[in-house]
Amino acid sequence: MFTIAVQQQQYKTYILSDETVGSQLEVVPERGGIITRWRIQGKEIFYLDTERFANPDLSVRGGNPILFPICGNIPDNTYTHNGQQYTLKQHGFARDLPWEVTDQVTEDKASLTLVLNSNEQTRAVYPFDFQVLFSYELQGNILEIRQQYKNLSSTSLPFSTGFHPYFLTDDKTGLKFEIPSQQYQDQITKEIHPFDGNFDFNRDEIDVAFKQLTSQSASVTDNSRKLKLTLDYGNKYPILVFWTLKGKDFYCLEPWSAARNSLNTGEHLTVLEPGSSYTASVRLTADFF
Repeated sequence: MFTIAVQQQQYKTYILSDETVGSQLEVVPERGGIITRWRIQGKEIFYLDTERFANPDLSVRGGNPILFPICGNIPDNTYTHNGQQYTLKQHGFARDLPWEVTDQVTEDKASLTLVLNSNEQTRAVYPFDFQVLFSYELQGNILEIRQQYKNLSSTSLPFSTGFHPYFLTDDKTGLKFEIPSQQYQDQITKEIHPFDGNFDFNRDEIDVAFKQLTSQSASVTDNSRKLKLTLDYGNKYPILVFWTLKGKDFYCLEPWSAARNSLNTGEHLTVLEPGSSYTASVRLTADFF
C-alpha cells in the first residue's frame, strides 16, 4: 500500500511510504524541493546535518540537494550574458528556493510532483524564463526522480543540472566502488589520475569528476552497513562527481549533466530553444544484504 502524509515539522514535510516493504521518503518543498530522508525498514540511506538544515541561511548538507541551473561553481561566481555580468553562486539557486507541490499519486507507487518557476529573484541572477518539474517516485527499494525542464523564454536557455546525494556510511574504508571509468579529474588541482576503484580517505577532502563514463550505471557497496546502492543516470548525465570530507559520515556520488563552469566553457552545456523542453531521469536502488 502506498501513502502520502503531510507533517508540519520545522517545514511542511511530505512523507511518501511503501508500507508493503517499509520504505519511506521525506520531501521538504519549501527548503529547495529537497529529499531529506530515505529509509528502508528503519535504516537511513541519506546522511543529514540537522543543524545546517534547521538554519535557512545555510545550504543543506545532506539528503539529495538539487543542482540547477549550474553544477559546481564558476570563477568568482560570475558570468556574462549579452554584455551584462551576473552573479550565480555554487550549484545554482534551485536548492535554496521554495518549490510548489502540484500533484500526488498513491496508486501503484507513491509519487510527489513539485515545480519551480522562474521569478523576479531568479531573473536577477539568471535572466531567463523557465519551469522545472520534478516527480519523486517511491516503489519498493527504488527511488526514481523524473525531471522536465521547459524554456519559457524568447531566447535560448543554457543550463546544467544534477544532484548532490549524501549517502550515510559508518566506515569509508569498507566501501567498494563500481564506477564505469578508468580515470578521474581532481577538481581542485585539475590533474587527471587513473582510477583503480579505490580512494585515499586519509585526505582532508576528495573532490573528483569522472568524465569518461563507459556506461550509465554505477554502484557503491558499503560493507559496514551491508548496503549496495546502485545509481542509474541515463545518457543525460555524462559526468559523475565523487566528494567527501575526512571525519564526516557521508560520501557523495553526484550525477551532473555538465562540467563545472560549463556556463562559460560550454562543455556539455544543455541549450534549450525557446518553447522546447528536456526530460531526464535518475534512479537509485538500495539493496540491504
